[in-house]
Amino acid sequence: MPIASRIAEMKAEVAAWRRDIHEYPEILFDVHRTAGSVAEKLKAFGCDEVVTGIGKTGVVGVIRGKGTGPAKVIGLRADMDALPMDEQTNLPYRSKNPGKMHACGHDGHTAMLLGGAKYLADTRNFSGTAVVIFQPAEEGGGGGREMVNDGLMDRFGIQEVYGMHNMPGIPPGHFAIRPGPLLAAADRILIEIEGVGSHAAKPHLGVDPVVVGAQIVSQAQTIVSRSVDPIKSGLISICQFHAGSADNVIPQTATLRGTARSLLPEVRDTLENRLREIVEGTAKVYGARATLTYNRGYPVTSNHERETEFAAAIATDVAGANAVDANTPPVMGGEDFSFMLEARPGAFIFIGNGDTAGLHHPAYDFNDEAIPAGVAFWARLVETAMPK
Repeated sequence: MPIASRIAEMKAEVAAWRRDIHEYPEILFDVHRTAGSVAEKLKAFGCDEVVTGIGKTGVVGVIRGKGTGPAKVIGLRADMDALPMDEQTNLPYRSKNPGKMHACGHDGHTAMLLGGAKYLADTRNFSGTAVVIFQPAEEGGGGGREMVNDGLMDRFGIQEVYGMHNMPGIPPGHFAIRPGPLLAAADRILIEIEGVGSHAAKPHLGVDPVVVGAQIVSQAQTIVSRSVDPIKSGLISICQFHAGSADNVIPQTATLRGTARSLLPEVRDTLENRLREIVEGTAKVYGARATLTYNRGYPVTSNHERETEFAAAIATDVAGANAVDANTPPVMGGEDFSFMLEARPGAFIFIGNGDTAGLHHPAYDFNDEAIPAGVAFWARLVETAMPK
């Protein structure tokens, strides 16, 4: 079924909203301008309720249908926050906030859901209630968890919840989804090593934490290859190594930071347990001391089977069967929509961003060609799930 002309005609307006958000990026929970603009638009659309301050700076809009069919309540979620990085584009709407950039497309997610909200508030061609959720702090702040803990699901009676994220490499207007694990659990690693500092010319008088750290990095890479079932996914990446301040001094301490990713609870446990053994055991062998702080972050984003099948059918209705991959491979990135999927059944779907720079890249930009399909997906999901 082709995208409704009413939605297609909204593209320029939605793109203008998106570019305004892009121009003024905000990070974590400090999304006051973006949240204020979202709330103002939802009120102008005629939403039945607009509530701010959910999960600190989240915004929720309630739209009630006019039909007499199923009285369900469905949540639709978009994230609003940007990343703490400098934009490297020549776009006329490039970031005006130094050190902040919409490098993950949350500007597009917010704008598409606003488009869906406007259409649904105008037409009301459904029964039940659509709850549009605009979330802060997806990029490391756990805004999804904060909104759930603030009573999001119970307060608004949400029974199912759906989310969407753009994906470079998939054609604009195409979709990808899978049941079960779609994105990984994302955990943070901090390793602190204490050796014995000495003159670099007298290494025998010290215990070199750089050598210890190097061995830990090397040994950590054996965990996935030798302690995890080869048909299951996991990774450990040590991304920072800080030690010393001079080229002729063996330092006293070293600090390593990184991330661990997994798609299954048992793999997550294995990564943490084996890494702790390697950190403590390797340090002991060399006469040093080391501690591991393993912070479990976002859980696995795991799609529920029935809701995934439904979302894939809606995507097919919008884009056609040849434009929907209903069994896309999992991605080892993390996503805090996982907290909402732990609270209620639902599904998370990718929409194509085309041949663009990757997510979190300084040259990235959301592709406005995806807007009609994204808005249509939200509209058709609500109208199909709760027919009039």
